[in-house]
Amino acid sequence: MIAVTGASGQLGRLVMEGLLARVPADNIVAAVRSPAKVADLAARGVVVRTADYATPETLDAALAGVDRLLLISSSEVGARVPQHRNVIEAAKRAGVGLVVYTSSLHADTTPLGLGAEHRETEALLRASGLPHVLLRNGWYTENYLASLPGALQQGAFVGSAGDGRIASAARADYAAAAVAVLTGEGHTGRVYELAGDTSYTLAELAAEVSRQTGRQIGYTNLPQAEFRAVLVGAGLPEPIADLLADSDAGAARGGLFDDGHQLSALIGRPTTPLATLVEGALKTL
Repeated sequence: MIAVTGASGQLGRLVMEGLLARVPADNIVAAVRSPAKVADLAARGVVVRTADYATPETLDAALAGVDRLLLISSSEVGARVPQHRNVIEAAKRAGVGLVVYTSSLHADTTPLGLGAEHRETEALLRASGLPHVLLRNGWYTENYLASLPGALQQGAFVGSAGDGRIASAARADYAAAAVAVLTGEGHTGRVYELAGDTSYTLAELAAEVSRQTGRQIGYTNLPQAEFRAVLVGAGLPEPIADLLADSDAGAARGGLFDDGHQLSALIGRPTTPLATLVEGALKTL
């Protein structure tokens, strides 16, 4: 059986759909904190089990009989390491044959602060002795497109990425990579640095939005502290504002760039172009 933790989340949902296209539903486990959120998957024959990263007693039953596990990193930044440790220890007790973990791009060398918890989780996996695969996911293009409404309203994107090139990809591209590893062979022990085929600066993102909307949208680069203040002023919780401002500053130092094309090689097709994603995002506004 293949289990996916966090199966009700944005990435998890896409992975589940990809698995359902390749694997019988009763061979797939949706391991989620709130089973009611995946009632639709249960109706399609998926095995739904309660699994809370922070509640170890739920994890043994969730992983019983599981051969391959996709451990989608926790969304609770700052609490990830103990939560991931709980899952890894349960996977070892359950005799899981392969753990696939969604880490971060160049986790071992990244200037981004969020890399620390991923490095620690990778170390936990190595120490566990469990066969595993590291999917070091780059940035989701959707992370920047979430700022599109504000950019259109203000006439500019705001950030701290400077001229740093960002090789992001669609969330669906990363989901496809996870499905390829979970259903394929020969991946054990691999470390995949996953990023989009082409890169852009935030000024180039603004230019693409300008091209598609016929409006002049610019990019305003701010010092990290000022960008953080803008995010807090926009209503974001301080920890999220800290993470986004730090990530932008890291992007300025190359932290979101990779040109190895391992993602497109893994999924067997080019990654989704920025222009396509911008077009889709504009249609939702």
